[in-house]
Amino acid sequence: MSESKRLGMLALSGALAAGVGAANANGQARERQAPHQNGGFVPPHGPPPAHEERAAPREEHRAAQAPNFHDAPGHPNAPHVHPNGDWIGHDTGRNDPHYHLDHPFEHGHFTGGFGPGHIFHLEGGGPNRFWFSGFYFGVAPYDIGFVGDWDWNGDPIVIYEDPDHPGWYLAYNERLGTYVHVEYLG
Repeated sequence: MSESKRLGMLALSGALAAGVGAANANGQARERQAPHQNGGFVPPHGPPPAHEERAAPREEHRAAQAPNFHDAPGHPNAPHVHPNGDWIGHDTGRNDPHYHLDHPFEHGHFTGGFGPGHIFHLEGGGPNRFWFSGFYFGVAPYDIGFVGDWDWNGDPIVIYEDPDHPGWYLAYNERLGTYVHVEYLG
């Protein structure tokens, strides 16, 4: 076999091997994830503070009037971010009782970095407690219904500060284009 054919086969086998799996931050092999449903868009910044205080649904009407975030064909029925930077679903303002914490930042402040320059990959857990890079978080009880399709062992997550709800951060799932409120647990 000629040298050029041997090099060509070597390059082809390397390309095929790269397509089968990838190494995570710890060097362990894992399967490649499905393509990004939102094209890999990451918002350049978090949402602005809500301009108006919109009344959140009263608890007794919550089940009958679940929020609907499906604002256009192909968009998820979950809080999400449009490519123009509009944060859909982050408009109830500072007094939303669903995101009230008696002791905001009870476990300290997240210091791992915010925004598109800091993409983390989930390393385990579930909605009540998940982690990445040694940081632990929990999803707000009101938002748990929006994380059913999150991959707790690999989804790319970006953290943003929440301008309206003290003690909460916003975890944006790059693969899905959706976000939820999360509390830093240490």
